[in-house]
Amino acid sequence: MTRKNKIALIIMLLFGVGIFWFEVRKLNLQQLWQNVVHLHFGWLLIALVCMLLSWMFEAFVVQIFLKGRTKYFPFHNAIRVPLVEQLFNNITPFASGGQPAQLVALMRSGVEAGRASSVLLMKFVVYQGMVLINFIFTMVVGFDQVAAKFSALALFIALGFVLHVSVIAMLLLVMYDYKFTKKVVGWLIIPVRWFVNDKRAKQIKHNLDDKIDSFYQESLYLKREKKKVFYASVLTLIQLLFYYSVPYFVILALGYTNVDFVRVLVMHVMIVMIISLFPIPGGSGGAEYSFKTLFATFIPSASKLVLGMLLWRVFTYYLGMFMGIWALAVKPWKAPQTDHS
Repeated sequence: MTRKNKIALIIMLLFGVGIFWFEVRKLNLQQLWQNVVHLHFGWLLIALVCMLLSWMFEAFVVQIFLKGRTKYFPFHNAIRVPLVEQLFNNITPFASGGQPAQLVALMRSGVEAGRASSVLLMKFVVYQGMVLINFIFTMVVGFDQVAAKFSALALFIALGFVLHVSVIAMLLLVMYDYKFTKKVVGWLIIPVRWFVNDKRAKQIKHNLDDKIDSFYQESLYLKREKKKVFYASVLTLIQLLFYYSVPYFVILALGYTNVDFVRVLVMHVMIVMIISLFPIPGGSGGAEYSFKTLFATFIPSASKLVLGMLLWRVFTYYLGMFMGIWALAVKPWKAPQTDHS
């Protein structure tokens, strides 16, 4: 990690402590402690296992896309990729550091740079597609309930949905109408020229054209490798199911057993939609507010709601940071050298 990344990590940890202090400052601390003592730790263990399995299935996706493209890539190396991604997603605005960090992790494992970029691009496309499927299911099943009770949050959820649909639409446009996409980029650059000089505008267009060219070439590979895409899609759906299940087991750990699994899942998907709109790393602030607002319907106790929010963030946010630090410290395995003597 660079010095800048270490500072970002410390800032986000301190920010998290500040948010938790802000939430507990008016609570009865003795009551909060009693809630901690009476937690059902077996359910918390299952929540932890869900997060670990989520990362494990993401590692399987990496291995699937590398199969036949590299001779040696064991699970030890594959699991480092999602963990490093977690760390850098969680300390950079809009999770922008995750992709470059994964690229470095793959290259340090012996994967050639172009091949590593290709794998990450395919993984990104599949992930966005499966996230969109989850979002559509959520909008159909539960959006009307949220809109009726929480109109302000419903707007953020709708914006998050539109954002993800736009990303998928752009990816499909590149895959199936490459030339038209280039024209669209040219049109979009026109208003950019109003704010930057001509040299900068040309540089932006050149960079976008390079990314479009790169993605188009990879889309041809995706179309040929339908079986890999199918397997990766199924594994990604399972990965997301484990991730979205975490708050359900946190609620059970708090002692609320009469909760509907699908409703909790839907609420968590909506929170993820909202988080995607916030530029602050991990959506800090917005994530906690969304959890408290949406999950208050399941957790009526104020102290248990704050405790549930903390446990949820520990599993889905802070755990990823520390696992990512561990993944950085662990060296990848290199292919065994054959003795020709």
